[in-house]
This record gives sequence, structure tokens and C-alpha cells, in this order.
Amino acid sequence: MIMRKTAIALAAATAALVAVPAQANEGRVEARGGVAWASGSEEAIAGVAAGYDFDLGSSAFIGVEASADKVLVSGADVVFGATGRIGAKVSENGKLFVAGGYSFGEGEDVPHLGAGYSHKVGSNVYVTAEYRHFFSDFVDVNAATLGVGVNF
Repeated sequence: MIMRKTAIALAAATAALVAVPAQANEGRVEARGGVAWASGSEEAIAGVAAGYDFDLGSSAFIGVEASADKVLVSGADVVFGATGRIGAKVSENGKLFVAGGYSFGEGEDVPHLGAGYSHKVGSNVYVTAEYRHFFSDFVDVNAATLGVGVNF
């Protein structure tokens, strides 16, 4: 229950931050896919995410993200996420970041931590790779995804 309230508070903070006037800030949407594994079992996953990054100068940024991901097996529920991230601009086109937040759905609400890299491949298009670890009371889950997105 506490985690669900925290996720709702993070989503409300995300909405408030998006209302801040943009400077060199940018919104983003992406589609992603990859693999999740736990206890010797692996399954394919697919998902979408939308977020907003805020410039902290020429070399750093912070961001927020809402996501929906699904393990691609019959009967699996969609898992929703609310995530914050902070990172470094490692080149004109590259962003290296760490991320943390909560994932929630029909079952247990769990915190997650991860890291990733995004690289612009066009004026508005980027590719991204990310790893996340989900901390469960039952079995911890790992996920690695690759994605493609659009900045606006």
C-alpha cells in the first residue's frame, strides 16, 4: 500500500514537473523489448514509455518516466512503472543515466533500480539500452531492454 501511494505521488510530481516551461528540456516516447529473467527462467518482454528530461546545464539532466511493460506469456499482467532518472550527457548525442522508481500491477508493488544509455541517431530519433533490477519479497527479477524513441 505504501509503495502504491509512493508511485501515485511520483506520478503527480511528474505531471507537475511537465508543466514547467521548457528551455532545452525534451519530452520522449519509446517502444522497447527485451528479456526478463529470475530463478533460472527467461521470458521476452515488450513495453512503452513516455518521459520528460530536464537540463541541468551542459553536462547533466534529470528526468521522469511512466511506463507499461508486459512479459510475453499467456496470463501475464501489464506492469506499470513510475521512474525518476539522473544522468550525464556524455557527448552531443549520448546520455548515460541511473534510474529508480516503483513498478505496480495486479500483484506486488516493487521498487526498481537500473542504468542505461540513450543515443540520438537523428534530429528527433534515439536508441536506448537499459537494465533494471526489481526488488521483490518473493523473487527478484532482472530485465534488459533495447528501444527506439522520439524526442519532442
